[in-house]
Amino acid sequence: MNQHFSASVQQVADVRTPVDVVRLTDVRRRFGTTAALDGVSLSVRKGEILGIIGRSGAGKSTLIRCLNGLERPDSGEIFIEGRDIAQLGERELQPLRRRIGMIFQHFNLLSAKTVEDNVALPLKIEGRPKAERLSRAAELLDLVGLSEKAKAYPASLSGGQKQRVGIARALAARPALLLSDEATSALDPETTRSILALLKDINRRLGLTILLITHEMEVIRSIADRVAVIDAGRIVEAGPVWSVFADPKSPITQSLLGGIRPQLPGEIAARLSQSGGREAILRVDVAGEAASRPLLSDLAAAVPGSFRLVHGGIDHVQQQPVASLFLGIPTSADHERRVLDFLRGRGARVEVLGYDAGND
Repeated sequence: MNQHFSASVQQVADVRTPVDVVRLTDVRRRFGTTAALDGVSLSVRKGEILGIIGRSGAGKSTLIRCLNGLERPDSGEIFIEGRDIAQLGERELQPLRRRIGMIFQHFNLLSAKTVEDNVALPLKIEGRPKAERLSRAAELLDLVGLSEKAKAYPASLSGGQKQRVGIARALAARPALLLSDEATSALDPETTRSILALLKDINRRLGLTILLITHEMEVIRSIADRVAVIDAGRIVEAGPVWSVFADPKSPITQSLLGGIRPQLPGEIAARLSQSGGREAILRVDVAGEAASRPLLSDLAAAVPGSFRLVHGGIDHVQQQPVASLFLGIPTSADHERRVLDFLRGRGARVEVLGYDAGND
């Protein structure tokens, strides 16, 4: 990183902003009879990465358009760096929009302009001198690893390279907030990982606040500090990523996590009934300090009687251990109660999935 860019990084870090760069209070937006946003309240702290996840039609696009001032809420407050943008006129919004960078799913690069001109475009719109624009573009292309592509045109770039250009352009005006709208949805898994690593690195180097919209839980898991789950225009669950992964309370969150959390193998799930059977099959979710303890050996010592590990394992999310285990225990009301009491007493979330009669 060159000296000039280091100075600009420090300049960004020294900007005096409220603890909450973004704060929404009871934001509502309707289109006809449809409530796109139905009382959304959330905040994003300075230097934080907040992921907002939901299915198609949940309200994600309307939310991000309200944040950048392209949509006006019907009611509620939207504060960006302490200013309620819902109360600002179009002329007052212009300088505030320059404090918000945007990266898009389909890149939105201008095909007739070179890579460096695409990156410098926000500064040209601001009326900055050409020398300053090109100097800043060079710094940012170095940051995203594309210095050698400065004179190239978008048509010659791969999808990942185009998104790196989009990220550089979003940073041109030194924003306080970066909005990412499904920025990796059009990319293959390997390229997605590289783009997410770049965003995390930028967040770390610049202390940049990032709000990312996605329908992919793996994106949230990779880089977000906190997650908010939106469904039918409402925030139905929010918290640190590791905590939500360990104990998803909303059905929509459980569904979104279904693809990356361990699930009971289908052939066993198909045999389960709600009564009878040789074994009760338990799902045991535990995280944090409780997941670091020898849970199963302690269970064997505390509750006499056999049990078996049917499926599952332990993972790490945000450096926190998160375990999902499936246990089979002999069918006995007293034994089942004692096992449940022990596991819950150790901070585990336990669910009786059903009873397995085996292959008889």
